[in-house]
Amino acid sequence: MALETWLAYFAACWVISLSPGAGAIASMSSGLNHGFRRGYWNAVGLQLALAVQIAVVAAGLGALLATSELAFGLIKWFGVAYLAYLGWRQWQAPVDELAAERAPRRPERPLALMLRGFLVNAGNPKAIVFILAVLPQFLDPARPLLVQYLVMAATMIGVDLLVMAGYTGLAARVLRLLRSPRQQRLLNRTFAGFFVAAAGLLALVRRTPG
Repeated sequence: MALETWLAYFAACWVISLSPGAGAIASMSSGLNHGFRRGYWNAVGLQLALAVQIAVVAAGLGALLATSELAFGLIKWFGVAYLAYLGWRQWQAPVDELAAERAPRRPERPLALMLRGFLVNAGNPKAIVFILAVLPQFLDPARPLLVQYLVMAATMIGVDLLVMAGYTGLAARVLRLLRSPRQQRLLNRTFAGFFVAAAGLLALVRRTPG
């Protein structure tokens, strides 16, 4: 891959990652509920799903998923249901554990947070369609494709890890400012609304004919 091509792809990765979506919402929710160090495991799960999606496209299965209405629908409605479930969980989250002199609630295990992030990204079939549409634009057919896919995957995942670190850290800092149950309840329900809104937007996604 030529340097100028990689730089253009690198810039595109930043634009893609900075665009708010379900992954950003999940990262902020994890930072809010668990702090940065533990909450960042959610971002690791997001990247595992992204790596799988890029591998699917590289293996040639992405075209099948992009054109199969059944496969697209199954993945989409799983994602809708899971995002709605996360919204319900966030709405029901306790609000008084962070008050002064209270012990914090038992945090989720890193593996559970990784699985949560993985399912958020894996439940978005539009991501595979998007990767299928974008990555080939930067590929040089005259050069080994596997090496190029590895470079592009490492670049996209690296950028997304940095961006999700920002979202997670921002929410973790906000966490320290929360003192009253009313503030916590408001923030929990705001994030619950974000998750439900993301589920609604995903429900509206249609497979592109072709």
